[in-house]
Amino acid sequence: MRKRKPPLLAGLALLLLGACGSSEYDLVVYASLDQEHSEPILRLFEERTGLKVQAQYDVEQNKTVGLVNRIIAEQSRPYADVFWNNEIAHTIRLKQQGLTQSSASTATAMIPAGFRDADGHWTGFAARARVIMYRPDLLAAAGIEAPRTVWSMNQSPYAEHGVMAAPLTGTTLTHYAALSQQLGSEKVLAWLQQARTDVAITSGNATAMRRVCQGDFAWCLTDTDDAAAALANGYQVEILYPDQSDGLPGAMVIPNTVCMIRDARHPEAAQRFIDFLVSPEIEEMLANSRSRQIPLHPDSKAPAGLPLPGRDYAVMEVDWEAVAAELDRRLPDFQRMFVD
Repeated sequence: MRKRKPPLLAGLALLLLGACGSSEYDLVVYASLDQEHSEPILRLFEERTGLKVQAQYDVEQNKTVGLVNRIIAEQSRPYADVFWNNEIAHTIRLKQQGLTQSSASTATAMIPAGFRDADGHWTGFAARARVIMYRPDLLAAAGIEAPRTVWSMNQSPYAEHGVMAAPLTGTTLTHYAALSQQLGSEKVLAWLQQARTDVAITSGNATAMRRVCQGDFAWCLTDTDDAAAALANGYQVEILYPDQSDGLPGAMVIPNTVCMIRDARHPEAAQRFIDFLVSPEIEEMLANSRSRQIPLHPDSKAPAGLPLPGRDYAVMEVDWEAVAAELDRRLPDFQRMFVD
């Protein structure tokens, strides 16, 4: 039998191989947005600039966390130049660990201040809202309505008809870290403990969406891009923005974020890509795509029929730095609860 390399040596070999391979490219981008939406934009950037881009994508089950862990592991010899994250809290965590550098520019300054870093280390764009997607026919058959607040989802009569992703990755993790930061960890952990018993739990938002489309459940907690995909595929589903009544926080809106990795090998190309990514053109591409992402740039034009935060629904106010810190504290609790 062949002797296996010790894990540490195998890891070092991969890092060295990656470092050598990066010389073949003008830019290396790690992207956690679904490849079907991010890859066309990367290819368009190549066509416009003539630069050769290598992209590494995340998978649904490891959404965001896999690439974040890779960036952390590679910090002594960075391979990626840019991290395009499909959420925000983990991007801030990378900044707090000293693994990003400023990429502030005239282009990034156009994004509203609440969605970009004061030190220029990250910029938000093309957001998604956390929503309840439901099938009216299945709710009618059960004799109930869709839950209208996040806090009622684990209560009877809604819980047994619903499904949600475990708060371990991506926007679900960010969402529950934000709720914990605002309302207290004790309340959120108690809520999740009951949800774990009474609501079906899946590995990701897209899986939750598919289970509703297939008729396994009547409603799910998911993101607007996944709900938009269900509608585009012809499923008879509807979207509800939760927590809209007086005294409730409003729906959570989570942007994509982009940052430049500290000691990036190709900083000039990285800056060009970041400025390209946060432009109105790209936001409009994402807004008009199947993902229907929400533009943040004031000059971006939203397609007709796309609900906009603040205009069509109330939005939760979020301290993103505090949420990132809370995520670090709560993730071990969430893992103990949801990882067998």
